[in-house]
Amino acid sequence: MITDTEIKLEGLRALTIALGDVQAEKFIALILREPFDYTKWRQKLWVDRTVEDISKTAMKLRSAH
Repeated sequence: MITDTEIKLEGLRALTIALGDVQAEKFIALILREPFDYTKWRQKLWVDRTVEDISKTAMKLRSAH
C-alpha cells in the first residue's frame, strides 16, 4: 500500500503527462474552484457501460502502453 503523499505525487505526475504542466494546473484549479462530489460523479460516470466493456477497454489501454 502506498502513502497519501505517494498517491498525490503519482496523480500529479499522471496529470502532467496527460495534460502538460499548464493544463494540469488549470485542471487542479477547476476542481478546487467547483463544488465536486466524487461519489456522485463516479456513480454517473459509466452508467451506459457494462463492467465487461470497461474491463476490455482497460485491457486494451494497458496493452497499448
